[in-house]
Amino acid sequence: MRVSGSSASSERVTQFRCLEPELQTTAPEFSFAADQQFHLVANSLVELLETARRELEHDRDLAKASLITASRILHTEIEHCSVANGCPRGGLVAWQIARVQTYIDSNLDRTLHIRNLSAVARRSPAHFCRKFKIAFGESPHAYVVRRRLERACHLMMTSAATLSEIALSVGLSDQAHLCRLFRRAFGQSPASWRRERGIPG
Repeated sequence: MRVSGSSASSERVTQFRCLEPELQTTAPEFSFAADQQFHLVANSLVELLETARRELEHDRDLAKASLITASRILHTEIEHCSVANGCPRGGLVAWQIARVQTYIDSNLDRTLHIRNLSAVARRSPAHFCRKFKIAFGESPHAYVVRRRLERACHLMMTSAATLSEIALSVGLSDQAHLCRLFRRAFGQSPASWRRERGIPG
């Protein structure tokens, strides 16, 4: 009986694997209506997850296969929705963009390495850099520098912190580093930018 149950479950996993490329390559105009496709994918995921839950104690390989297939189908759907909502094909998908942006903004006071950013997006460093540039239109380094300067501008306008304190709080080595990047981006020093806005430095 157990063998028979596992065999039936294995057949279902195989069927869903066959469904995977179809979901990935079907053009929108030839696919089911949106609600029908949603129910098809949702039902597939429910069955795969239910198989994984049921088989976890008895057949770990089958449970793992079910989870892997469910994960692939879900990632395919997320990517499909991201492209439909304007995310450039070949770039990072919506969940990766959101996680990377959140991670960067939460860690601007630290040194940010490509290996950490790529781990957040679950991609290899080289692959991540290519995808990031497609999604954001600039390299990870350029994006991080821009976010540091934007945070520095915000702090200059909303706090009485010194430029050296602001530089350190946005992950730059010192005030000179901030001044160099700021002048390159805005054509003036942070001190004069601050004075023009009537903010005491």
